[in-house]
Amino acid sequence: QVQLVESGGGLVQPGGSLRLSCATSGIIFSIYGMGWYRQAPGKQRELVAGITSNGSTKYADSVKGRFTISRDNAKNTVYLQMNSLKPEDTAVYYCNADQRRMGLIVGGPYWGQGTQVTVSS
Repeated sequence: QVQLVESGGGLVQPGGSLRLSCATSGIIFSIYGMGWYRQAPGKQRELVAGITSNGSTKYADSVKGRFTISRDNAKNTVYLQMNSLKPEDTAVYYCNADQRRMGLIVGGPYWGQGTQVTVSS
């Protein structure tokens, strides 16, 4: 059974930092691409950051320079370090895992249950 469990969300003041974690089980973590998505009320879910199995990263323009995605294959965990948080970063953050081959998804996608991040003074 595949499980993705996010943690680390909470309430933080503007300008503050949070680190989200997503612990996985039931997949061969090292061969999966991982991503962090977020969904704010009334908005579509959007990709925040992604990291491939070989460590290549990509970010939404709105978070470049502020957020950093990383992975620890020994711990089967992906992280999202969020700095200089803004009220517009408020959303439920979801962890995603999928395995791709030649651009096609051949494993997953799998989703976590989400963790709330609220940026407010």
